[in-house]
Amino acid sequence: MTADAWQTLRSHTAARIALGRAGSSLPTAEVLNFAMAHAAARDAVHAPFNSSQVIAAATELNLSVIQVHSSAADRASFLHRPDLGRRLDEFSQQSLTPGEYDVSIVVADGLSPMAIECHAASLLRELIPSLRRSGLRLAPLVIVEQGRVAIQDEIGQRLGATASVILIGERPGLGSADSLGAYLVFDPRPGNTDANRNCISNIRPDGLSIPAAAELIRFLLTESLRRKISGIQLKDDRHPTLLT
Repeated sequence: MTADAWQTLRSHTAARIALGRAGSSLPTAEVLNFAMAHAAARDAVHAPFNSSQVIAAATELNLSVIQVHSSAADRASFLHRPDLGRRLDEFSQQSLTPGEYDVSIVVADGLSPMAIECHAASLLRELIPSLRRSGLRLAPLVIVEQGRVAIQDEIGQRLGATASVILIGERPGLGSADSLGAYLVFDPRPGNTDANRNCISNIRPDGLSIPAAAELIRFLLTESLRRKISGIQLKDDRHPTLLT
């Protein structure tokens, strides 16, 4: 019997490949798997934001925490008005005071609070010590409810940070409801565009590992601060032997 190369490949990936067929359609099992994955993605978007593990990790790392809220009052507003998730509400604006910081680290629920609950604390435990070993001055950790990526600009500017990193729940995919993203920007300020940011995506066990993500963030941050750039000007140009 000839081995099915597609089935061999499928054993190495969570991607939806080699689904088979039943007549002109998919097998019943694959239709049910699709429906389950779709339901998991929807649940991830609407899951409550539980930041307790992030706060516990920050406490272990002797990093103070500030909890804030975007201008989106609730989940419905967050989903229907993306602009509200990109700026702080009035009360939160007053809770941030400037200091002399190299980096502001922000954690936001984004489109998958589940991703934050599953992976953000572990990433912080890898990332914070490595940034300190690099001699970087860290602002208090800011946790944002109903936040989108660009809210890092207002937070970083109000804290007086030279650069900002936001860890945020990414838009869930089918089979990747817990995907965590990290976005880096030099000179955070309202008006920055996506071209000014570096994105590290798919941080999760079936994607980019926590240690690899932490090292990539550290590398990009130190290069950003050294060269005073980010976004399309800043590349991961580490030597290939350092990536193994």
